[in-house]
Amino acid sequence: MIEIAIIGSDMQEVIGTSIAIYLVTGGWIPLYIGVLITVLETFLFLFLDTYGFRKLEVFFVILIAIMGATFGYEYVIVKPDQLSVLKGMFLPWCEGCGRDQFMLAVSIVGAVIMPHNLYLHSALVKSREVDRKRKASIQEASFYFFIESGVALLCSFIINVLVVAVFAHGLYSKTNYQVRVNCDARKDSMDATAFPYDNETAKSDLYKGGIFLGCEFGLVSLYVWGVGIWAAGQSSTMTGTYTGQFVMEGFLQIRWSRWKRVLVTRSITIVPALLLALRINSMHDLTGMNDLFFQISALLVSCIVIFINLYFFADYITGELGNTWYIWIVLLIPSLAYLIFVCYLLFVCLAAIGVLTSPKWKKIPGFDPIHFNTDAPWLSEEQGIVAKKRIDNDRYPQPII
Repeated sequence: MIEIAIIGSDMQEVIGTSIAIYLVTGGWIPLYIGVLITVLETFLFLFLDTYGFRKLEVFFVILIAIMGATFGYEYVIVKPDQLSVLKGMFLPWCEGCGRDQFMLAVSIVGAVIMPHNLYLHSALVKSREVDRKRKASIQEASFYFFIESGVALLCSFIINVLVVAVFAHGLYSKTNYQVRVNCDARKDSMDATAFPYDNETAKSDLYKGGIFLGCEFGLVSLYVWGVGIWAAGQSSTMTGTYTGQFVMEGFLQIRWSRWKRVLVTRSITIVPALLLALRINSMHDLTGMNDLFFQISALLVSCIVIFINLYFFADYITGELGNTWYIWIVLLIPSLAYLIFVCYLLFVCLAAIGVLTSPKWKKIPGFDPIHFNTDAPWLSEEQGIVAKKRIDNDRYPQPII
């Protein structure tokens, strides 16, 4: 299961990197060529492993620095409200958000908590030279691993804050027409047709995000965005390859060299990625497919985390508390209460975003999703959104070319 999840995430990383190459080259290199270049780059960069793992770690640091510099540049250019950014970090509320924003949040979870992260950090700790016969040595190694993971996650958090803040401030609540007007005003716009002449809310993805930045702040912002995406995609593909090696060695007892591992995974990944790049008609459809992969990845990661936690939970009980029946009875009562509470929160969430609308849910005592009382702002604004979509298109006429 984890191998399938890693290969699936690897596929979306290959597509994302090819989109970055397409943006940086101004569309000169087509997507299918970008897929082939991404595969070749992974082979070349992992060749650094022959000079020692530390050399490869330095290269990862360089890629992360590129991401921080490029996305930090976009953050400075866009100039979002600092107080609102800090508020969004600590208050779990999104005013005016609806189902689309909820699905975007799920995609972000899938993009940040990748399947390979669950195994890579543990495997890196295992690869360290530690005297495992001494408890003090193991505790010391665990402490430094905690610091290392904390620094890595802090960098990831900062980078994600930069990206989300840029588009939350610059693109949120804007219509396609508003963005298109800015694109038409620039003669150097790469692809103004990415935003049609309509009153629909503008949506952002890897490709449209770059086009938007180019239309608002110039081509330099577009190229900087493309370089940042390339660094993110390349680092993810390389870490995914390493994790696959550790998974195969640990679960299947198969010990392959790095280049064989890359060859096998890339052979599996490159075929569907090339087919998507060749067969899908538009860049919008391809990036939409990439967002779908992120959502699937989030689902798989959730299942994997649940099973891992259950395993360690059962292992801790049997190892520390024993396997007598009364211990399980004592633990079963709060566990069931917690599970019921989580299910209740799930129903509340689905009802609030308008997913549970069937009258069949009325059979649950005390639960009526249609008349469910909630102060979610997107429900109070639903009528306004519908009315906004019914505005006559003559209000936003297309320019005569």
